[in-house]
Amino acid sequence: MKVVVAGVGAFGQKHLDALKKIDGVEITSIVGRQLAPTQEVATRYGIPHATTQLSEALSRADVNAVILCTPTQMHAHQAIQCMKAGKHVQVEIPLADSWKDAEAVEQLQKLTGLVCMVGHTRRFNPSHQWIHKRIEAGELKIQQMDVQTFFFRRTNMNALGQPRSWTDHLLWHHAAHTIDLFRYQTGSDIVLANAVEGPKHAQLGIAMDMSIQLKAASGAICTLSLSFNNDGPLGTFFRYICDNGTYIARYDDLVDGKDKAIDVSKVDVSMNGIELQDREFVAAIRERREPNASVAQVLPCYRTLDELDKQLQAQERT
Repeated sequence: MKVVVAGVGAFGQKHLDALKKIDGVEITSIVGRQLAPTQEVATRYGIPHATTQLSEALSRADVNAVILCTPTQMHAHQAIQCMKAGKHVQVEIPLADSWKDAEAVEQLQKLTGLVCMVGHTRRFNPSHQWIHKRIEAGELKIQQMDVQTFFFRRTNMNALGQPRSWTDHLLWHHAAHTIDLFRYQTGSDIVLANAVEGPKHAQLGIAMDMSIQLKAASGAICTLSLSFNNDGPLGTFFRYICDNGTYIARYDDLVDGKDKAIDVSKVDVSMNGIELQDREFVAAIRERREPNASVAQVLPCYRTLDELDKQLQAQERT
């Protein structure tokens, strides 16, 4: 399996590290915004080709699949570009920042039959897998999810402390994680969704605080609070209130309602959600099957995001 990774910033390098751990996978090319730093990454990882043009990487004969870790605004267009070139593609979350673009990606996937997967990592984190397996076994049923997504990003910097060339978004990126996970864990459609947002950043032009309420057809509810203003513990914290226990997931760690640690080390072959995500992508291509977090599976999340976006736009006009 010969793979291109496009976008070699903080998250792209997480994928480079993950792919190194998967047998039979070779990274043959990487794509970056600037050639010199992209070549530096290529040298560090022993990758034979580096370019600033995705089209150049796609034209190579030694490419089977692509992982896109590029800015949000490029995801849908580049996913379509990859599939038109006959390549399987994994798009980092979010798939798109509009319903129209998300739908266009899904339609092309249907036409080509290629694997098109979206990086909804929470489906793969061992902590959330532990919950999901017990739901599937009939041991748990979610009554409510309470989720906090808190960062401190008053300047446009990435996770490596470097300036970003694009602007992140609480709704289309960070809320997508929870909206998809809520639907995935409850196993039912979202039938009600509401959102409010705080003031927009004067320079970045985005809301820095947001609150979202969801209700699933199962009757379960979800309250999601998001902030780029939080100067405190950072990250996303998920509280599952179930009919048979309460559980709190912090990335790959899981505790019960009494703060007792739950061992999730045997849930899957790794404790690294990104690695598990990439293993699923590679396995789906090899086995010629639909992956978990396929574009078709996650598309309803983007319909909900579109509904919430329209709500927020309407509130801004009033």
